[in-house]
Amino acid sequence: MEKLLHLPAHREPPGNEDIREAFGLKSRRRLRETYLAPALSAGLIQYTLPEKPNSRLQKYRLTDSGRKMTGEG
Repeated sequence: MEKLLHLPAHREPPGNEDIREAFGLKSRRRLRETYLAPALSAGLIQYTLPEKPNSRLQKYRLTDSGRKMTGEG
């Protein structure tokens, strides 16, 4: 999960495909279960489209707590 918090924050928030590519993952399920769900539950990341959590256009951004963990905030 910590690996997810250290994606470059200076760019546009990453989507599922961006994160999978950065981590070298092929499985969307593994990405969701190993990285996204725990980080969302811990309040470290948030959806950019909270009203559409399953949207193919969904992206993720760090919360204040996530930025503090990475030393950015």
